Amino acid sequence: MKFNEDSRVKIPALLHLMRLGYQYLPLNEQNRIESNNIFYSIFIPKISALNGITEQEAQRILDEINLELDYEDLGKKFYERLTSTSGVKLIDFENFSNNEFHVTTELTCKSEDEEFRPDITVLINGMPLAFIEVKKPHNQEGVIKERTRINQRFKNKHFRRFANITQLLVFSNNMEYEDGIVEPIFGAFYATPAYENVNFNYFREDADYPVQQKLKDIDDKTENELLKDNNLIVIKNSPEYITNKQSNTPTNRILTSLFSKERLKFILQYAIVYVEEEVTGKVAYQKHIMRYPQLFATQAIATKIDTGQNKGIIWHTQGSGKTALAYYNVKHLTDYYAKKQVIPKFYFIVDRLDLLIQASSEFANRGLKVKQVNSKQDFIADLKVVGAIHNDSGVPEITVVNIQKFSEDAIANKDISYDINIQRVYFLDEAHRSYNPKGNYLANLINSDRSAVIIALTGTPLLKEVAKEYDSKMLFGNYFHKYYYNMSIADGYTLRLIREQIEGNFKMEMKEVMDQIKVLQGDISTRQIYAHPKFAQPLLDYIVTDLIKFRREQQDTSLGGMVVCDSANQAKELFRLFEEKYGEQETDASILMAAEPPERYGNHDEPKLTAALILHDENDKAIRKELISTYKKGKVDLLFVYNMLLTGFDAKRLKKLYLARVIQDHNLLQTLTRVNRPYKKYQYGYVVDFADISKAFDRTNKMYFDELQEQLGDEMEMYSHLFKTEEEIQQEIQEIKETLFHYDTQNRELFSQQIAQLTDKNELLRLIKALRTAKELKNIIAVNGYEALDGVADFDIWNRLLLEAQSRLDNLNFVDSIGNEEASANLLNTALEDVIFQFIKVDESELVLADEFKNILRKTRESLQNNFDQIDPQFVSLREELERIFKKKNLSEVTQADMIENMHLLQKIYEQAKELNRKNALLKAKYINDEKYTRIHKRLSEKGTLNAKEMQLHNALMQVKQHVDNKLEGQEDIMKNEAFFKRYLLQLVVQEFKKNENIPLDFSTTETINNLIVNEYLQQYQYR
Repeated sequence: MKFNEDSRVKIPALLHLMRLGYQYLPLNEQNRIESNNIFYSIFIPKISALNGITEQEAQRILDEINLELDYEDLGKKFYERLTSTSGVKLIDFENFSNNEFHVTTELTCKSEDEEFRPDITVLINGMPLAFIEVKKPHNQEGVIKERTRINQRFKNKHFRRFANITQLLVFSNNMEYEDGIVEPIFGAFYATPAYENVNFNYFREDADYPVQQKLKDIDDKTENELLKDNNLIVIKNSPEYITNKQSNTPTNRILTSLFSKERLKFILQYAIVYVEEEVTGKVAYQKHIMRYPQLFATQAIATKIDTGQNKGIIWHTQGSGKTALAYYNVKHLTDYYAKKQVIPKFYFIVDRLDLLIQASSEFANRGLKVKQVNSKQDFIADLKVVGAIHNDSGVPEITVVNIQKFSEDAIANKDISYDINIQRVYFLDEAHRSYNPKGNYLANLINSDRSAVIIALTGTPLLKEVAKEYDSKMLFGNYFHKYYYNMSIADGYTLRLIREQIEGNFKMEMKEVMDQIKVLQGDISTRQIYAHPKFAQPLLDYIVTDLIKFRREQQDTSLGGMVVCDSANQAKELFRLFEEKYGEQETDASILMAAEPPERYGNHDEPKLTAALILHDENDKAIRKELISTYKKGKVDLLFVYNMLLTGFDAKRLKKLYLARVIQDHNLLQTLTRVNRPYKKYQYGYVVDFADISKAFDRTNKMYFDELQEQLGDEMEMYSHLFKTEEEIQQEIQEIKETLFHYDTQNRELFSQQIAQLTDKNELLRLIKALRTAKELKNIIAVNGYEALDGVADFDIWNRLLLEAQSRLDNLNFVDSIGNEEASANLLNTALEDVIFQFIKVDESELVLADEFKNILRKTRESLQNNFDQIDPQFVSLREELERIFKKKNLSEVTQADMIENMHLLQKIYEQAKELNRKNALLKAKYINDEKYTRIHKRLSEKGTLNAKEMQLHNALMQVKQHVDNKLEGQEDIMKNEAFFKRYLLQLVVQEFKKNENIPLDFSTTETINNLIVNEYLQQYQYR
């Protein structure tokens, strides 16, 4: 309920922001430019004062901003202006406390007849730079619905300016995180805007870098003013409100983490980046925000440099964005050194050409000027150059260089005849791999500038058994910062893996093939056997069949695969055979018939597979780059590789990895994690093991955990394996059985009767969670062929029980909603929320019509949802009309004829609902935005039994409101004694209506007025 959400989360959050130093703007002081929500009365004098310019000049800046917010650039132009430290400053970053910080609630974002109202808006110097959406705990679907709504809103061009001006978003249902959930549901998450899909991020504070700001004390008078402005003085002394005011609630914790003054300054200056990408031939931008481990790693680097540590290791698991981390630090360290009158010069060191190309592209897409070093002589010349920037535009710059370009002659120029202080910063990519101190390259790098800062980046532990001959920490320094893959899995940034075993009969067939090849070829190496056509052909058939089956089971043809081959020759042979057998097919069906037995899988409409070969000696750089880009875009389904793309390659759709060779140690972890990137709602990445990597993985994993043990000590127990194992699945099944122990799981009807007696939602949710886990495990067991788990559970029965338990929860939610304002919203929130129209034949006109119909349906639903008086007879009539339109129709089956017939009816309902909301808003303003008294006024006006003008009624009710609110402010326990409260109100009603306003009252009318007022307050108090 709205009351519940406001009193349990929103008001405590507003109060907490006030403790962080934000001034609350009352609802009647939201004087702003409606088209962009900039508070001109704050902005103009503040910008004038900050820059020493006239208010007319500040107004001109405001006009320019308004034009820039219309750009289709996701606010890039505005962000550049916002963070600029030259010219007219919008924010004083030098003295951040010199800015104006405000917070307000229910600030309408309105454009024409479209609008939405974030729960909380945060302003700096009058600019609405952040907003917060809150839901009550245990709400249905957690924060998913809010993300869906914000995606719909920011996709809507009417809201372009609001998306462009916003820098930071927070979504919270005030619950603790449920770790390891790919789709963030419960908890408090942060994001930055996107026109398509807003990405939610977890935030966990780092004990080594705590927030510095202290909380202010809020006096009783200020708190009362906040509660009164929101017409919620009734909740002040409730135990729930007192609990939720505490600073350690999930919502208040993330507000402290993000909106403490110094932290917010850091986020605005350094934690946001626009990433350029090409979409259908046009340049578009994605807006990224630092993940919390990147934020703390950036702070750690500067802190450690301050202490004199000029080299160290960043151990962040694969998929954590280490190239992005280097970019963020170019921004941050540039300013860090500028304060010391030092000019930094940045280098990103790789050990392979493909990684050089990849890193260069990522930096360029983020706006850095990238200088590539193509020869040893070029690098020698680069080190002799005085100055940090080689380009004419003054854009921040980074030099990307292969470590092989470091020679004995590559030494920084120390004989400088004039005073300029240069600090070189080397980022070493994949520092675990081939930087061997016994070779020349690493020594040359270190000798090139003995005072350089060296930041070694790795997603893999430095595995001491692999490098016994040297101490890695002496080589690279101590750790700057660590973020392990287990935390990354918990945060949903990476997925756990499922290792799929090969079918036994296939192994036998391949052994026979190998024997045949040996007979035919005589003395032949194993590597040659694996590249032989007789071996490669059945291997290819198995892979193609498996990928098609996998995509069909997941009902997702966007999923891609990668084959890591035993040799370059095997990769070439597999690709040749693929092109020969599958590449020339003319129809979609023919590839299926060739790839899989029709009696096993049937003849489905599956797109034909395409493939690409990526080898260092195959094609040129440009073609390889285009093939990789095409794969990422989903136009290539299968990659054949040998050594390339095993590290640093990030394609989220890659969910099936076929390993045709054993890979050792850190290279194994790097390769496996090509499939661990989150994609849609997938919980796992899948590794098909032709080479039996289990022994190699166990060895690598042991070394990983040995190093973790050294770093973590007793905390080691917190960390789990990358792979989901058979033993873990067995244990989870036992836990499910324990949860279900008290219920009859063999008889669905008895189970239904048993849970029908359950009224405890938490117990029901525990059952549902266990049964959902069982459904997931069934799929894993089926995919992996875990023979030891056959028959351990009847998953089909458990799946049917899940349907029963979910239905019971839906019933309880419905019963709870009866009698309150959510009851009439059930239809609107569910049946009309996510309508998908399907047509047997689809042409462009039908799609246009469907879009128009969905749009008017959405606007109608939102208009009805926004009505705070849902027992108004006019509202009830509109709702019933909407129900009548669809009561015999499944919305997903709406036809073109249905849409044409009902379009004008929906338009009529929408117009009437919008008009009703307009009138309600006018009346609510008369009652200082108090919905309680607005509803009371309407009920008394409707009845027609009150012989009074509306002005008289308003005067009487406002006097009652003032007396009651003052009483509640000073007398804590009045709401606990309903009889006393009712008697108190009765006296007030008589006094204000009869004596002061001369409104004639009989006993019945007095009782009616009294009951209306009492019920509104009691409902607000009881659902606080």
